[in-house]
Amino acid sequence: MTSLKDIRSQFLDFFAARDHHIAPSAPLVPQNDPTLMFVNAGMVPFKNIFTGAETRDYVRAASSQKCVRAGGKHNDLDNVGYTARHHTFFEMLGNFSFGDYFKEEAIDAAWTLVHKEFGLPADRLTVTVYHTDDDAFDLWRKISGLPESRIIRIATNDNFWAMGDTGPCGPCSEIFYDHGDHIPGGPPGSPDEDGDRFVEIWNLVFMQFERHADGREVELPKPSIDTGMGLERIAAVLQGVHDNYDVDLFKTLIAASVDLTGRPAEGADKPAHRVIADHLRATSFLIADGVGPSNEGRGYVLRRIMRRAMRYAHGLGSRDPLLARLAPLLVREMGGAFPELQRAETLIVETLRSEEEKFRSLLDRGLKLLDEETAKLADGAPLPGDAAFRLYDTYGFPLDLTQDALRREGRSVDVEGFDKAMAAQKAAARAAWAGSGDTADESVWFDLRSDHGATDFLGYIHDAADGVVQAIVVDGKPVETAKQGDKVEIIVNQTPFYAESGGQVGDAGTIATDDGAEIVVDDVKKRAGVLHGHIGTVKKGTIRTGESVHLAIDVARRARIRANHSVTHLAHAALRDVLGDHVAQKGSLVAPDRMRFDITHPKAITPAEIAQVEARVNAVIRQNTPVETRIMPYDDAVASGAIALFGEKYDDDVRVLTMGDSLDEPGKPYSVELCGGTHVRRVGDIALFKIIGESAVSAGVRRIEALTGEAARAYLEEQAALARKASDALKTTAEDLPARIEALVAERKKLERELAEAKKQIALGGGGGAASQEEEVAEIAGVKFMGRVLEGVAAKDLRGLVDQAKKKMGSGVAAFIGVNDGKAALAVGVTDDLKDRLSAVDLVRAGAETVGGKGGGGRPDMAQAGGPDGARASDAIKSIERAMGA
Repeated sequence: MTSLKDIRSQFLDFFAARDHHIAPSAPLVPQNDPTLMFVNAGMVPFKNIFTGAETRDYVRAASSQKCVRAGGKHNDLDNVGYTARHHTFFEMLGNFSFGDYFKEEAIDAAWTLVHKEFGLPADRLTVTVYHTDDDAFDLWRKISGLPESRIIRIATNDNFWAMGDTGPCGPCSEIFYDHGDHIPGGPPGSPDEDGDRFVEIWNLVFMQFERHADGREVELPKPSIDTGMGLERIAAVLQGVHDNYDVDLFKTLIAASVDLTGRPAEGADKPAHRVIADHLRATSFLIADGVGPSNEGRGYVLRRIMRRAMRYAHGLGSRDPLLARLAPLLVREMGGAFPELQRAETLIVETLRSEEEKFRSLLDRGLKLLDEETAKLADGAPLPGDAAFRLYDTYGFPLDLTQDALRREGRSVDVEGFDKAMAAQKAAARAAWAGSGDTADESVWFDLRSDHGATDFLGYIHDAADGVVQAIVVDGKPVETAKQGDKVEIIVNQTPFYAESGGQVGDAGTIATDDGAEIVVDDVKKRAGVLHGHIGTVKKGTIRTGESVHLAIDVARRARIRANHSVTHLAHAALRDVLGDHVAQKGSLVAPDRMRFDITHPKAITPAEIAQVEARVNAVIRQNTPVETRIMPYDDAVASGAIALFGEKYDDDVRVLTMGDSLDEPGKPYSVELCGGTHVRRVGDIALFKIIGESAVSAGVRRIEALTGEAARAYLEEQAALARKASDALKTTAEDLPARIEALVAERKKLERELAEAKKQIALGGGGGAASQEEEVAEIAGVKFMGRVLEGVAAKDLRGLVDQAKKKMGSGVAAFIGVNDGKAALAVGVTDDLKDRLSAVDLVRAGAETVGGKGGGGRPDMAQAGGPDGARASDAIKSIERAMGA
């Protein structure tokens, strides 16, 4: 038996030998077509090449592309489990020519592969061509040798492909496999073509024309090729089965489902096992590509797929999370070809387990309510829309899940009534918002949220993406267009830009249109809780609502932000290790140039403690372990040891970030925290961590500021350069610099002491030919008085001078004013025998007022003051004399 793995490899090897670039599968979230919810065909990743908007360094390619069809126009969800060939997830094998080869080589390759390489007998193969495509008809006849009766001309659009109402288009040629006359059905184009006997296995699109708005189809200068072969379909043919669910991969998954539930894969339970196997693939790949379950957008579709499978698992009697237990088997089967499954295995399992446990309790209550409602109805009567809406609003039942649950009873749902109930709820929510006291400007964002739903954030995986402009806001009001120079805030359906949250600043970058308009985005804010408002200026051109745009973040800036954000987690763990478990985060700033982190701690963090924190963080960085992300219920995450920030609002399901290996307890992680921000892929991406500041924020709260990566390296280099400069100036080595500085400081202190002592001696009239003390002492109102103005004497030295003067006089008043940098410092002393008659406080205040000071303080025997006008110091001495009674 040829396995899916072998078929995939054989297909890609075949085209590699024909000089095709083997392109890895693109993620399921489309990055170049914002009109699509998911990649739903193999050509989607190459769309911009076909339209000429992008060029690559190859002109032919082949791929096995992951695809999902479970929402919007291409929605196969309701059929999955009940037909032989419907899937939500499938692989599309394809080969592509971008203006290189055309029909002849494409037909030759297809025939060679299916007939000669895969070994399918020619008498089982039939091909179709568009009824006017004589070239394809003649080439098939020449290359394959098939009789004309099995080269069927088809006149319908089934054999004419178009990218849209305008743009590239062209005829198709489909290859069908005949399963045999024991299966009902006729060849394509016959009255019985809808039977299952003839199954399409490959579609070759000859992209030959460009369709204009007026309907004209003009020959393309470089016609191209786009083919698609469903891997599951060709596997069924090559494995000799008629049903896709009988191929090896599905047989393995279904056998495991049977083993875990104890229910057979036949009879009434057959659809359930098929739904579980199919939906397991879709949910696992979507989670691996960054989609998380939610109530909006892609996350809502993912949750619908999950819950449909979980309802069938419940019907099989499974009481333990079934999909979560099957996921590791899927990873083993498909992880070799798709390594993203292996990387995300933990995330997939945790997400599935969380959703299954949550949904089980909702399901029991929801099905009970559904039974109660249907018991009131006549046989075959539809379920009223308001009842279906209560199931949705109260128990999280999507409408299609209710429809699916009623399917066996032959009942439908009043969809129109459901829509009316939904609209009424939105109107009530809008009125509640308007009456909540929020500003009129904020109601604009609520209206946009109500109209468009949440912005789909792609930035955990992608740095660039295409989107559709849903709203343009200028000066707080929605507008249809904005022109060059306008300050705008743009809302799109999906974005790689992170909106400011949790201390992490918003991204910057550009938004551009195909016709050359460009917006420079400076910041991104969360609006109405779920919208990403891209704030910036229209640099050139005109931007319009409804227009497709390309969004690209500043990748280098985001990389620095990621490093600074991730290191806050490691620093938090290190601070708790070094300072104690009382440490808790009280706030942070994660910017491209630095990080700031506030913690609870009662005293200053010492240099030795800072060094310990740095050493621990850098030790974890050097481990270079992957950063792991899991989605878990909040309570489970906290119970498992994840740190949640006090005062932060969390959803029911949270992202849990695990970083590094414990430095003290082998087998345990170093940091586990709840966080919705963007982070490095591996801790080694942080490169280097350096704390550059520690300070007090408020009582019991300390702040550290730090740098990472290149900024930290540049800071250390700058510090080293300063050290070298200082060493050169002092004519010593960097190693001896501290000792040399200590010696200079000691020498300076010694000189300062000697200078201060000399100034005191001069101030008191001693040495240097100064006048004697007696010549400097006057008598005011019968009291000895020594008053002097001293240039360059510091305020701290005045008190000692006053004490010495009082001692030498025995009885009297001493007043000294030191003048430095144009300012005056006053000190007045009164000997004890005069304290009842004169107060040093009153005297110093009199002098201070003269030099522009206010007040003064001290004791009756000693007081000090100051003033800004040192030029009037002599007048201040006279003021003190007058206050003594002169």
